[in-house]
Amino acid sequence: MSTEPEPAENPADVAEAGDGTEAEAADGTGAGDAPPADGAEAPADGTSEAEVAGGAEGPGDGTEAGAGDRAEAGAATPGGVDEVGASEAEAADAAEAGAGAAEAGGAEAAGGKQLSEAEAELAAQRLERERIERRKAERKGPVTAGAKLSGTAADLLAAVRAVESGAKPVATVFADPEPAPRRPAPGPGPVRRDVPVPERVPGAAPAPAPETVQAVRQVLARGGAPETLAPAVAAALGEGADEALGADPWQLLRVSGVRPEQADGFARALLGAECRPDDERRGRAVTGWLLEQAALAGHTALELPRLTATLARRGVPDPDAAVQSTLAEGEALAFQDALEEPGAPAPRAAREGDDGEEEAEEERPVRVLIGLERYALAEESLADGLARLAGSVPKQDGSPEDWERAAASARGSAAELVRAVAGHGLVLHTGGEAALAEPAALLRAARGLGLRAWACAPGLPGRLRFAALCAPGEDVTGAAAAPSVATVAGLLAGTEGPGRDPEGALDLDLLVVVDAPQLDVEAAALLTESLPDGARLVLSGDPAVLWSAGPGRVFADLLAARICPQIASRRPDPGPLGELVSGIGAGELNQVEAPGKEIVIVPVREPGDAVHRTVQLVSDSVPRAIGVPAEETQVITPGHGGPAGTRALNAALKERLNPGPGRFGGFDPGDRVVWSPVPGRTLPGRVAGADAEGLRLSCADGTAVVVPRDQVEGRVRHGWALTAHQAAGGRWPAVVVVLPGDAAQALSRPWVYTAFGRAERHLSVVHGVDQALPRAVAEVPARPRTTRLPVLLAPQAPAED
Repeated sequence: MSTEPEPAENPADVAEAGDGTEAEAADGTGAGDAPPADGAEAPADGTSEAEVAGGAEGPGDGTEAGAGDRAEAGAATPGGVDEVGASEAEAADAAEAGAGAAEAGGAEAAGGKQLSEAEAELAAQRLERERIERRKAERKGPVTAGAKLSGTAADLLAAVRAVESGAKPVATVFADPEPAPRRPAPGPGPVRRDVPVPERVPGAAPAPAPETVQAVRQVLARGGAPETLAPAVAAALGEGADEALGADPWQLLRVSGVRPEQADGFARALLGAECRPDDERRGRAVTGWLLEQAALAGHTALELPRLTATLARRGVPDPDAAVQSTLAEGEALAFQDALEEPGAPAPRAAREGDDGEEEAEEERPVRVLIGLERYALAEESLADGLARLAGSVPKQDGSPEDWERAAASARGSAAELVRAVAGHGLVLHTGGEAALAEPAALLRAARGLGLRAWACAPGLPGRLRFAALCAPGEDVTGAAAAPSVATVAGLLAGTEGPGRDPEGALDLDLLVVVDAPQLDVEAAALLTESLPDGARLVLSGDPAVLWSAGPGRVFADLLAARICPQIASRRPDPGPLGELVSGIGAGELNQVEAPGKEIVIVPVREPGDAVHRTVQLVSDSVPRAIGVPAEETQVITPGHGGPAGTRALNAALKERLNPGPGRFGGFDPGDRVVWSPVPGRTLPGRVAGADAEGLRLSCADGTAVVVPRDQVEGRVRHGWALTAHQAAGGRWPAVVVVLPGDAAQALSRPWVYTAFGRAERHLSVVHGVDQALPRAVAEVPARPRTTRLPVLLAPQAPAED
């Protein structure tokens, strides 16, 4: 590695802003100016939700501020990097996208427009979840459990069972899932529907009527909240939203970006003296809001003690009663999971004692979890689908001899992958960037055997990367140019992929999912539910990268469950960059020889200096010394806020690379942008123009998109600088990773591994965190996420000898 030869200029003094942990409200959410309800605590932003997420930043801007300037980084080697606690710095991406999407989407719906592609995707997912719920409802009643619980846990379970009579919505206590009902295996050559999903979408998401939006606007005005929130509130609360909001002002928390202190102020303005911190409605709303914040940090559920402790810090006088009320109203679900300690003996069963009396069965330790219904259903459905695939015999496409010949034509671990897929319905494949050649070889071999084989990736950059491997030398920017590779969203929405058979299952025999660690629990559940019996599923990915931006840790949980074959690639990533990234994955930040300037370290002292040097690298040094133009260089930084976050960097890069007045929402033709059609999904592109219809974008795959004017602010960002989660799945010829001094607390091994691993030919590190970098690589693993998938998959794991 080498240091940048050009000395840094002395930047102007830049005052460090403390917005690194700010939690952005929905656009124009001025309700935060209103005072909180009488007696309600209003802790500083980021306190409770950060703790409820296990130390996560919550839905803030990104890096933690206040760390101050670090010592000048004079070392030439970037010492350890670690992950941002399971994506909490990038959880802001989903939070902010959700805020903009809720408001913008509500506004569009209020106008009575037809469903866009993004809305069709969301509607298809809602319809799929409704089908899952109906299937769950057809099962027999839940298995009785929790008889040995006491105290609060027993009260919670009793509250759940008390509503099963139908007096109130049922809050089901989930036990171990029963096997999913099996569909009959499809016969040869199922009929393909060319346009399957649109037949399932109409009516799935009724738009709020304009009069409803207007009525909500009047309620918001009475409470002093911005009237611009009306479309989002109407979309969130549905028909009669104005009456619901007037009766329960804390329902405002259902809108992404609104915080409890803002909802408290709104409630005080509406209710006056009736607004109290011990109001049952407030307790329920804050409980739901905390569970949503936990989901943004990656959790699918929260342990009861953590939830109640955080509620107390949020000014809820009786946290246990708030949780019980939330469960009784069906707004959340309770679970009890047995805690199995390694090496502990099996619990003693009930038996008759010496005196003739029966001794009680030995109690087993359990944990009580509280989670939102949507993630609970998705996680249970995912476990059912994975168990179905792992326990089924795949459809016999090709003879064993044919499969063996296909394996023999491959090499090394690629041959092992082909053999594993020949006899199993579910296979996991792990490896770095070079290992992607192995699922590409599998896809070609399967198609050669006559299988309807498809691949998909969670994001557009991942689809383009894998399509290029499957069709080397060909133009793969359009979906038609790479017909066997799709995005997960496109596959589920029916805009890409093979379509669906008459039963609604995907019309394929083999599905290979690359970049599998980026799958959240909902997307993974929809994929597995959509696979026909007899199909094969291969999940391929690098286990060292950041987990999904959405809730869950699907790939990591599956690897730990060991319910199916796992093929580890032995193909190393080449060159100095491959050597550096491989060492980071092992917890070591090694000194690497880079004779071709593949790795350059640029020490900086101040955040302002970091911005200046980044612009200098992208616009001049890298194109001149490495030969990579600015449009092929990507900047990656830990968060959106702060003096060296994506906002500051994008503003500086725009001024240098594409200056302009920003006449359309801050954008000009030629601007590099990222577009979020739905929360958690980011598509790169460029601004092609603007007119009365909206902002016209050209996406990386050549697709032309028009973003309506009222959605631009919430769904489009400049894209010269991204967070690591936004960049995950993509690769660029050159990457500049910016590590300002105030980002030290955001670093972790997975974060550094992901950011550094985006570079193909050249990596520049603007290094201002001193020894925090090697310390993060060596000592800071992924921040734990609370999920139930391991417990749900445990019955499928093979018994130990």
